[in-house]
Amino acid sequence: MTANETTQPTATYDSAFLKACRREPVPHTPVWFMRQAGRSLPEYRKVREGVPMLESCMRPELVTEITLQPVRRHDVDAAIYFSDIVVPLKAIGLDLDIKPGVGPVVEQPIRTRADLARLRDLSPEDVPYVTEAIGMLTRELGATPLIGFAGAPFTLASYLVEGGPSRTYENAKAMMYGDPELWADLLDRLADITAAFLKVQIEAGASAVQLFDSWAGALAPADYRRSVMPASVKVFDAVAGYGVPRIHFGVGTGELLGLMGEAGADVVGVDWRVPLDEARRRVGPGKALQGNLDPTVLFTDKDTVAAKAREVLDAAAGLEGHVFNLGHGVMPNTDPDALTRLVEYVHTATAR
Repeated sequence: MTANETTQPTATYDSAFLKACRREPVPHTPVWFMRQAGRSLPEYRKVREGVPMLESCMRPELVTEITLQPVRRHDVDAAIYFSDIVVPLKAIGLDLDIKPGVGPVVEQPIRTRADLARLRDLSPEDVPYVTEAIGMLTRELGATPLIGFAGAPFTLASYLVEGGPSRTYENAKAMMYGDPELWADLLDRLADITAAFLKVQIEAGASAVQLFDSWAGALAPADYRRSVMPASVKVFDAVAGYGVPRIHFGVGTGELLGLMGEAGADVVGVDWRVPLDEARRRVGPGKALQGNLDPTVLFTDKDTVAAKAREVLDAAAGLEGHVFNLGHGVMPNTDPDALTRLVEYVHTATAR
């Protein structure tokens, strides 16, 4: 598929997930979970044993198996490609690693204009394992859509400038406020890399894409609009011609929901802090919403999970389109059976 070929593959086009993204009538509310392929599954821990995270993202057979595991176990309505937001940065040669218990760590943070030269363009030849894995996955998934994903420019910039995870983003924000030209050039460069990574996934067969701006909740709306939104717009515009749904998600972004929709998403992800009916008001018409059960609810009994899921469905009753999800990723200690029961509950409760 190229950007001029906007027709979805026929096998997935009529899926409940893609219908909901397009705000069309659905046979039931579709469900998938962020981090559904991961540490909550014993079969995941088994196949990942002894394999470093970044290496696991570069083995097509392993990526395929991990991506398929939650589809088999939970009967979710979409698979999400197993990878990590720093994969494209590693692919262009940055010295970084994902350290257990810490997260992405960058050996030499980006702090000066000269550092930008290390952020070269990404080409499909840099990530052949992505194309191969998605080809394998689409053959296995058949009518079940595959969601591609990437980290948004702000979140990638936060890791690159800080050198790793941060609670305060002091170095990233200092650059944003103190050297806005360097900041804008950094995010623009990252937007090109991100867009290229998403294009590889779409052209290989992904039926939708999600842009994770995991840390955008650290921003005030005015700063987001001025210093971050242009780069996200550039990413969404770059893949608009493919005709696949574009999802935008961040944590703690209740004050940014309208702006995140403006950036170009077809579907706006909502965390658990804002009810979906209020989120609809903030986002405005013309967008589907995704979310938004608190992930910690899954640690309660099944009746409580069902009751809280019902609250989410009731709040979503007036939406143009709704994809049921958690308000953030599945937590590692979550009982997989609780997820399976949740999918069954939502499917049953919303059957039309």
